[in-house]
Amino acid sequence: MIDCNNTEYSLIVTIVNRGYADLVIDAARGAGARGGTVLYARGTGIHETEKFMNISIQPEKEMVLTLVRKWAVKEITHAILIAAGLNTQGRGISFTLPVTDVAGIVTEFEDFVTPDNPE
Repeated sequence: MIDCNNTEYSLIVTIVNRGYADLVIDAARGAGARGGTVLYARGTGIHETEKFMNISIQPEKEMVLTLVRKWAVKEITHAILIAAGLNTQGRGISFTLPVTDVAGIVTEFEDFVTPDNPE
């Protein structure tokens, strides 16, 4: 079993308006990420509500979760910032969270580490 403690991973969370998730994933992959997960959401901030014919509409969002090695975080987040235009107000937000436990990921190194072949 793989030891899940003291991992070397971070989670990049990027929330953008619907239709921009592909830009985020393409930028992350271009900077070294292996992929991502897209979740659909809706905004609830005070500036998020729009009116159409006197009916409140909550804008649809896409949330991209990208699990990456800690050493790659700065390069990948910078690529996301540029590609998705996150330095422009209202385009979205991106932040990272430390990851303490990971299971279900096989890296190149872990491919060769088994109980019969312990390094």
